[in-house]
Amino acid sequence: MDRNLRKVRQGMVFSDAMEKTITVTVESRKRHPIYNKILTKTTKLKAHDENNEAEKGDFVEIMETRPLSATKRWRLVRIIKKKK
Repeated sequence: MDRNLRKVRQGMVFSDAMEKTITVTVESRKRHPIYNKILTKTTKLKAHDENNEAEKGDFVEIMETRPLSATKRWRLVRIIKKKK
């Protein structure tokens, strides 16, 4: 897969309890077609963190990759903002 075609998401690290794996919560917002209310959907994605550098509460960018395990299809690209 071409790197330009891979999906990129930004989200908050929800959990870093696993070895070389982080759980990232990604929020997406959509407007309801009839009622025009903005709805927020939260999705949890597991991402590969090779160096265990991300911590719980960090804002990170993840990129789609080949399947690394049964549930892991994303990898950490960079840490945008460290938690305080």
